Amino acid sequence: MAGNVLRGALGKGLRKVASAEDYASIFQPGAAGVGPSGLAQWPRPFALRCATLHGRVFAAGERFCFGIHLFHMRDSALDLVAHAFAQWADLISMEHEPVTVDLGPRTDPVPRIRVEFQTPTELKANGQYATGEFSVLLARARDRVSTLRGLYGDGPLEIDFRGLSDRAELVTMARSELRQVRVERSSRRTGQRHTIGGLVGFAEYEGDLAEFLPYLEAASWTGVGRHCTWGNGQIATTILNSES
Repeated sequence: MAGNVLRGALGKGLRKVASAEDYASIFQPGAAGVGPSGLAQWPRPFALRCATLHGRVFAAGERFCFGIHLFHMRDSALDLVAHAFAQWADLISMEHEPVTVDLGPRTDPVPRIRVEFQTPTELKANGQYATGEFSVLLARARDRVSTLRGLYGDGPLEIDFRGLSDRAELVTMARSELRQVRVERSSRRTGQRHTIGGLVGFAEYEGDLAEFLPYLEAASWTGVGRHCTWGNGQIATTILNSES
């Protein structure tokens, strides 16, 4: 996976250009500070976007590009990430822009949507693998956004989590073309292989979806499910006509 290569390059580069404190805050965040309770490991404050590079081979001097979504609020984090990647390859150019997602519900009705699972997405509920149920997708998207805000932003979401979940249970899956794929990564540090696969394809959902759409939009930036750092859990949501 390209995400495995890029993540390794980022970690190695950060060791060269960042202080121990900055390296830890970006690449190995831990429960030493104040954050949401119950987290054995903190999610890293970034998600790679590099699916177009999977399986490709580049000759020396050949150009390529990828994206990284950074959730760290400190301006210096972006500079450190850029300098880190510059230790690994010639950095030709970098474009960046801030993104803000309003989590308030849409005012217009949204009766049907399609969610594309563009990279392997592993969703679990009560310790069991989910198969695309909307309530599970929404819960994982909501929880990831809230956790990232709690660790790196303005604090966790102050919403009625239970009420949101109960309403999400009323949304039904109208159509799906999902399949499970198996992806593995190797750890250079331990030599172990880890499975980081999940669902790919699309699912269409029906119901009163207006209040849920902003969370899915946010999840398109943060990723949803496990292993988002490597680029897993990349989704895209489209509003459909009820006749689609």
